Amino acid sequence: MSNQLQVSCIVPAYNSERFLGEALDSILDQTHRPLEIIVADDGSTDRTREIATSYGEPVRVVTQKTAGPPATRNLGLAAARSEFIAFLDADDLWHREKLARQLARFASRPEIGACVTGIRNFWIPELKEEEARLSRTKMGQELPGYVTMTLLARRKTFDAVGPFDARLWYSDSADWFLRAREKGVVIEHIDDVLVFHRMHEKNLTRRQALKTRDEFLSTIRASLKKRRDGVEESRNSNDDAS
Repeated sequence: MSNQLQVSCIVPAYNSERFLGEALDSILDQTHRPLEIIVADDGSTDRTREIATSYGEPVRVVTQKTAGPPATRNLGLAAARSEFIAFLDADDLWHREKLARQLARFASRPEIGACVTGIRNFWIPELKEEEARLSRTKMGQELPGYVTMTLLARRKTFDAVGPFDARLWYSDSADWFLRAREKGVVIEHIDDVLVFHRMHEKNLTRRQALKTRDEFLSTIRASLKKRRDGVEESRNSNDDAS
């Protein structure tokens, strides 16, 4: 696949000065160089915007008043100009071949609308005790990455599925993948770990574990109800027709 293929890499950020540079470097280190990198700033009060703007081209910054993670992803999505869309949280890292491997799958299977990869957690040194405690649990293993940080999707897939639900602070990615499934989007999964999720003191899901769980379960229930209602409506329509 041509290296000229356009990819917009969106980095949602909120007070992300500590790790943002590493995230941007991991994008710039891709074997497939993206056309643009968009740092979507959610009203940061630290040096986030300063760090992002210091990179110059191909990094550009868009900003908004603080509205939460999904609204920030949507901010970047609205600014993106490319055929393909990818996301990387400001505290996480990509394998340098992440985009190249995913784009190769799109080239070999034109029916693919989105592609995800494996993901693995890693811990900052200050949390080494937590890392040791969780290393043999699911948290310490390779995981299938149905999350935004692994996602590469065609722009037309977002046109069909829609943006992220800004009402959902913790389960917006789950909601998006469920809606993509309802739309019949073909999602390719690459088993290889190509994304590394950093565990640190300010992870939203770590600080709000109960809220994360509750919102995720509510999202799943809503999707199942929608599916059941659709089946029931179809059944009633068939009964009326007969």
